Amino acid sequence: MMKKSDTVAILLLSCADRPGLVSRISHFIYERGGNILDLDEHVDPVEKTFFIRVSWSTENFSIPPSELVEAFMPLAKEFNAIWKIRFTGRKTRIAIFVSRYDHCLQEILWRNSIGEFAIDIALIISNHPDLAPLAEHHGIPYHCFPVSSASKQEIELQERELLEKHSIDTIVLARYMQILSSQFVDRYPGQIINIHHSFLPAFVGSSPYRQAYERGVKIIGATSHYVTEELDQGPIIEQDIVRVSHKDTLDDLVRKGRDLERLVLAQALRLHSEHRILVNGKKTVVFD
Repeated sequence: MMKKSDTVAILLLSCADRPGLVSRISHFIYERGGNILDLDEHVDPVEKTFFIRVSWSTENFSIPPSELVEAFMPLAKEFNAIWKIRFTGRKTRIAIFVSRYDHCLQEILWRNSIGEFAIDIALIISNHPDLAPLAEHHGIPYHCFPVSSASKQEIELQERELLEKHSIDTIVLARYMQILSSQFVDRYPGQIINIHHSFLPAFVGSSPYRQAYERGVKIIGATSHYVTEELDQGPIIEQDIVRVSHKDTLDDLVRKGRDLERLVLAQALRLHSEHRILVNGKKTVVFD
């Protein structure tokens, strides 16, 4: 059970813009004994939409964490807001999906081992057995589900049962080389994070870096986004790029791309687990 003395409450909210929103939310926290630790807000000038992330100490807060959602409900209804409240006292429970590439998984496991993430990696799921020793080294259960076109539906059902059994909050696709069905994706809206190179849609297929090398590109990049039914088109969380030149070989491009992928995915996971992201249609508002 979370104790108020060591818990920070985080409100993420969006609604139609109107005067006094920051004041009303701040007063809600103040009049109940909360001490605001961080507040960041943004107004989309085109859509006239207000976004806010505010965190506060609950040490002297008059409302216990278990009753806070209900207490804030009337104000949220008045604003007709999309909102959620999270607490730092509870880590985000993660399931990582991988295939054979290990660089993104290695990065997440290392950063988590030094306490960089507010996450609990409950299990790793793969369609290949290759990375089982890595999971065993970190003491994380590893489940292998070989996937074929004939077995895909049944495998996804087994995976979903496993995720529900372990109360998974977020799924991280750390170079998982399978396309999830729309039924699977719809079950976890805003809860599946993916990583891929940023050559799309120009260089599709299994050898994008070779295509980029043959075209003499000058910039390569990586994109992390939330997964939606539309393949690789979900709201973008984080991106980064690096310049390349005629001196770079194909192996250089692959190496640089691999580095970008692991760093961008790690950054996206940090932002998500610290509750710093609001989805705004096909875009995101990231408070960092």
